[in-house]
Amino acid sequence: MRAYDEERLGQLLAALPPAPEGWVQAAQELPLGRVELDQIVTRAEADERFRKALIADLEAALAAEGYDPAEPTVERLRARFAE
Repeated sequence: MRAYDEERLGQLLAALPPAPEGWVQAAQELPLGRVELDQIVTRAEADERFRKALIADLEAALAAEGYDPAEPTVERLRARFAE
């Protein structure tokens, strides 16, 4: 493998096409999504009523509490609760 200095690496990176807008948006949203998921899980652990509502109907419980019950969020929460 060749050793490149920082300047050459910068030139090589600059030659690449820009990332698709969807990738950029997803990368910006990931940290916020993780924080929200952690908040939901922490609240479910501490609040029995909320936990029971999530178990009964995850999407409806999220919507009722002001969370966006989008499919990626629901899938991640189902995976977290299954652990």
